[in-house]
Amino acid sequence: MKTVITLLVIFAFSQIALADITVDYGWEGTETILGMYPESGVIAQIATDPVHGGSQSLYLERVSESTPQAYIAWIVGLSDGDEVTGSFWRYDITPGTAPSCRIWAHWNDDPGDVYGHNGSASGNSDYGEGLGWDETSYTWTVVEGHTGIVIEARIYSNPGDIVWIDDMTITAPDGATIYTPGTVSLESGTWADIKAAF
Repeated sequence: MKTVITLLVIFAFSQIALADITVDYGWEGTETILGMYPESGVIAQIATDPVHGGSQSLYLERVSESTPQAYIAWIVGLSDGDEVTGSFWRYDITPGTAPSCRIWAHWNDDPGDVYGHNGSASGNSDYGEGLGWDETSYTWTVVEGHTGIVIEARIYSNPGDIVWIDDMTITAPDGATIYTPGTVSLESGTWADIKAAF
């Protein structure tokens, strides 16, 4: 019986050590985005209407002719085979036409610079129904030695178009670090780190 209990405890601890980390972010402070492309390609502001959850959301207005990328999360410390899932709620009320928004990403293997770019990581091709708030999400699998990824909100399709996003959730493997606007949201941690805290 002791052997069975010991095995169950070891299994439980191994699952904790391998658990994913999740960060929820709702633009309830004053920070907007981590960066953008092209430079000055988007106006990013905190808004109080419309809001999906809490009392604030992120207002994104397209300024550039080329599709702007608002950097909303940055995950570093990744390895091949790791999975990162990102989601957020987006708002527009223009069915079948601009403005619209989708979740996208690019690889960034420089852990010291959010503007590092090592190729597109693609994303969700769904532009939304344009009937108010709807959730978009995508899961990326790390390949070809990449160590980081920047998650983007992209705005389509004309300068002056406006979308709102809110209630973002990012999930990454234990050992990664997730950055959200203005903060390091969750640093890497292992079961040894958790035990050391007690």
